[in-house]
Amino acid sequence: MSVSDEREELIRRIIETQRGLGRLFAQHQSPLFSSNLTMRQLKVVMLLSIGGSASGQDLAHALGVGLGTVTGIVDRLVAHGLVSRHEDPQDRRVRRVELTPEGAALVEEINNAGMEQYQRLMDHLDTETLRALDHAVRAIRDVAAKLSNE
Repeated sequence: MSVSDEREELIRRIIETQRGLGRLFAQHQSPLFSSNLTMRQLKVVMLLSIGGSASGQDLAHALGVGLGTVTGIVDRLVAHGLVSRHEDPQDRRVRRVELTPEGAALVEEINNAGMEQYQRLMDHLDTETLRALDHAVRAIRDVAAKLSNE
């Protein structure tokens, strides 16, 4: 087997292992699956958790949908108490959307549930495996940061 073939086989196995891990994690009750949010609503909540606040135009662009669609999504999130709208202090014609404390708590709950599962897994790994995993994860993060900056 050539080095190129071996690399492709390793990448394939890693991806398949990640998928399997994702399926195992999905079997546990996660707030991600019990939130009753649509995928687009969840995307808006996650975008706001990363960016702090956004205009309807910003959200429409990020989701690849029209402003009317975003208005409906945001209306439903407001009704759920997860986001609020307010006037942009720089331009009063623009309405900004941001997470409410309840929305931020949902994001925190989703993140914490995933981290708790990872923590449980890590607790069962030996130190040598943890060192190798630490090295691999840091390398992946570094490549992701490099690619993100390109």
